[in-house]
Amino acid sequence: MSLTIYRKAHFNAAHRLYRKDWSDEKNEVVFGKCSNPKYHGHNYDLEVGITGNIDPETGYLIDLKLLKDLIKEEVEDPFDHKNLNEEVPEFKELNPTVENIAVVIWNKLRKRLDSSYKITIKLYETPRNFVVYTGEA
Repeated sequence: MSLTIYRKAHFNAAHRLYRKDWSDEKNEVVFGKCSNPKYHGHNYDLEVGITGNIDPETGYLIDLKLLKDLIKEEVEDPFDHKNLNEEVPEFKELNPTVENIAVVIWNKLRKRLDSSYKITIKLYETPRNFVVYTGEA
């Protein structure tokens, strides 16, 4: 029996949306206020979904304590109260849009979880703006 289990998490982070190879004027036209050179922040809400089969021995799909710890290690600790552009290595050359942040989170968790699991990342940048990423092309 296949099902999906979710774990919610939260982190606060600052970022600036811009391309280094563009002028400040072009960045402002494309990214608006989000291109503020002094940065801006968000209170991100994260939902990680793990889809797979229930283990008949344990009754678990996955031990939620394990998932909680992975999210803390791979997302909360490296991203929370950080400037994503300046303090998070994955965004040194990658624009930290909500889309790219979700893909980075998915990739970090994919490396740590059994390949039999399907991973879904739902990342809210604001209560009304969010992205869902499943790793599918």
